[in-house]
Amino acid sequence: MTSDADHPQITHGSPMGLTPLDTAHLRAEETGADADRLAFLGRLAEAELHLLLDAAEGETVSPRLFDVDGTRYALAFDLPERLESFAGGAPTATLSGRRLAALLAAEGLGLGLNLEDAPSAQMIDPQAISWLAEMTGTAPAVAERALKEIAPPGALPDALLTALDAKLPLAAGLARTGYLARAIFDDGSRGHVLAFIDAVPGAEDDLARAVSEALIFSGLEAGQLDVAFLRAAHPVAAALARHGLRIDLPEQEKSRPTRDPDAPPRLR
Repeated sequence: MTSDADHPQITHGSPMGLTPLDTAHLRAEETGADADRLAFLGRLAEAELHLLLDAAEGETVSPRLFDVDGTRYALAFDLPERLESFAGGAPTATLSGRRLAALLAAEGLGLGLNLEDAPSAQMIDPQAISWLAEMTGTAPAVAERALKEIAPPGALPDALLTALDAKLPLAAGLARTGYLARAIFDDGSRGHVLAFIDAVPGAEDDLARAVSEALIFSGLEAGQLDVAFLRAAHPVAAALARHGLRIDLPEQEKSRPTRDPDAPPRLR
């Protein structure tokens, strides 16, 4: 990796309109609340980012690095137009914020995000990047237990419902619907469960990770939400439909290609 002694500049007032990262950042700046800062980091993990490169060879990329007060930062943008405005014609790699955080954390790097012309322009230090990589890189734990009894979910924290509302549309097409309910399991334990009905085969890990990250970025302390997968014909599915809070997942847009967020970066 290489380094550039010139300091990137942060200004505001993008003419390109607000992106989801802009909106989440402005909300966090307005309220100063930890929950809104976490919501911004959740948006960052899901965003498709364009990383500024010095060079690329095969699947090996060399980010263009800037040194600021002894800390090295890579630069990425959530719109290709923003990167083009900053460094027109430079090579780039496109990857998810989750994947980028993992790559930067491994090198102890920070992230300069949307520098120069965006409301979300900021320097994110290596500690925050490392935390994001850890939170999004841990697979949810798997427990072998069955649902025995179902009850209405009761009062749920608004932060959790907001986080699920933001996260689950990103899982479009992976399941028909879901139900949020209280449950008693066959081992006698109790808790809340989000049960997905008729999940696409092979989508279970992605759905479980989406729920896990929604819980993390909701800011709830010591929160736990189990995830279950059932076919519509399962006897418990009828009880979920009677007592659970229904969550409909949108259908996948046929014209929109799917992309594995953990796949190698796309180069340009």
